[in-house]
Amino acid sequence: MKETALVIMAAGIGSRFGGGIKQLEPVGPGGEIIMDYSIYDALKAGFDKIVFIIRKDLEKDFREVIGNRIEKVAKVEYAFQELEDLPAGFSVPEGRKKPWGTGQAVLSAKNLIDGPFLVINADDYYGKEGFQKIHDYMVEEMKEDSGVYDMCMGGFILRNTLSDNGTVTRGVCQLNGDGTLKDVTETYEIRMGADGAMQAQNEQGEPVSVDLDQHVSMNMWGLPAAFMDELEKGFPEFLAGLKDGDIKSEYLLPKIIDKLVKAGRAKVTVLETRDKWFGVTYKEDKETVVAAIRKLIADGVYPEKLF
Repeated sequence: MKETALVIMAAGIGSRFGGGIKQLEPVGPGGEIIMDYSIYDALKAGFDKIVFIIRKDLEKDFREVIGNRIEKVAKVEYAFQELEDLPAGFSVPEGRKKPWGTGQAVLSAKNLIDGPFLVINADDYYGKEGFQKIHDYMVEEMKEDSGVYDMCMGGFILRNTLSDNGTVTRGVCQLNGDGTLKDVTETYEIRMGADGAMQAQNEQGEPVSVDLDQHVSMNMWGLPAAFMDELEKGFPEFLAGLKDGDIKSEYLLPKIIDKLVKAGRAKVTVLETRDKWFGVTYKEDKETVVAAIRKLIADGVYPEKLF
């Protein structure tokens, strides 16, 4: 059977959270953080190992808060996403503060991956359904030598992914008739307006329409190991295409995958999940997350003590 890895992107600076390390905020009754619940669900679904992508300067705190504990129940490895970790011939432009986005984050784990892997964000709660469906797809259906990248993703419903405390950014998806991904468009400033209508903007800041029942990507991608080669090849191409003075552009998984789909080089099966997402995007979200976790425990979805 293929070894499957859960890759957790936890290198975010957490700027919208007020400067704290939002991924390490306790939300469970025993001090559990959101990642604990994702890891619990992944291990129950059958994943074989956990790869944490973090910043090197967070390593000590990260190991103390979660890493050392998870090592007792699962195989754990670490990768480090750093701003300065660039291909030969490139340097960090003056004024750039953040690393280079989710594509660079996943690429940092290349040497730790030798089978299909699931990528998730550290500060998102995804629910059980997506982990089980993606694991089963990767083990039972994913083809690794067809000439086209065989991928899958957790297809969340937009209405289940909104925050009460501010706008959100989502990869809004269009599907083909067979349930595969037609395209995914990074869409910004999504929120429910005072009149009950949805509001959103495209990358240029122009208003666009979105529907509450559309599928969205929450960076829950099931990917073949060979995709790492594509990330490695594409990163210098992305950097070479940046304009002088651009210190904010990011090498983003949804854009990379969308480009491959449109070129006919990838097929993404969208595995719908009706679970309600929640996460700590804004500091005010924490109270909502704590209450949601308590309800899930009361409903018997999780035990009081996870590990």
